[in-house]
Amino acid sequence: MTEKEYRDKLKEKQRIVVKIGSSSLTHMETGKINLEKMERLVRVLTDLLNGGREVVLVTSGAVAAGRKTLQIAGRPEEKSVKQACAAVGQARLMMLYQKLFAEYNQVTAQILLTKYTMINAVSRENAVNTFRELAKMKVIPIVNENDTVSTDEIEFGDNDTLSALVAALIKADLLILLSDIDGLYTDDPRKNKEAGLVTFVPAVTKEILAMGKGAGTSVGTGGMSSKITAAKIAVGCGADMVIANGEDIGNIRKIMEGKSIGTLFPAHRAEDFKLEDYLYTAQYPKY
Repeated sequence: MTEKEYRDKLKEKQRIVVKIGSSSLTHMETGKINLEKMERLVRVLTDLLNGGREVVLVTSGAVAAGRKTLQIAGRPEEKSVKQACAAVGQARLMMLYQKLFAEYNQVTAQILLTKYTMINAVSRENAVNTFRELAKMKVIPIVNENDTVSTDEIEFGDNDTLSALVAALIKADLLILLSDIDGLYTDDPRKNKEAGLVTFVPAVTKEILAMGKGAGTSVGTGGMSSKITAAKIAVGCGADMVIANGEDIGNIRKIMEGKSIGTLFPAHRAEDFKLEDYLYTAQYPKY
């Protein structure tokens, strides 16, 4: 199929995971939560649900919100400080989400995951059942990593990877990653003005992996490399994935309308795909 044909099929997607990063949720100048952008995000997601789709939100921003509340300058380096910021920030973030969603009479649920949840077969099945019941109840789950107690964040990766794992867990049709960049570029556009946007990636090749090198922002953790890792998981489990700029929350709606926004990675479900294969490391071997 052509890119346009793949884009047109996005209109039919019913189970959507949307991930928004810290840099897309905060004001660049101050690092504080961008309330107007959050409100637009809430409105778009609620409208998707009202239109008959299932919606899951994977959100960053807890550590950023916490360190601003605690008046800590810069991204915390010590794990204990990061976890303290997450403990403060997660509560504030959920309070904001619940207040904004309530304006549209939409119920939300908080789901905090750790890698242990995914590794353990029983807890993983419990998580699937929870997502399934919330979908039946027309509740929007708001997902984040449980940074407050987790000790293996670097193995779990950032929320790009987490969102792809969630998409695989619930058998989503589409994963949308909202970032601070328009999509995948041939080179870092911040450094190379000749870099071009890649709108369609039929397969994640070595050349595509090479394009993903780069770092995150001062408030986020994920660079393009983590998004390509997420793409490998998403397309392998049978979900299309789109990387788009979170500066315009309306991009979610445009993607669902089949418009050429960001970078599309079409699904190529692997017959031997197993979620467990993306979870285990040397520190956490298979039982």
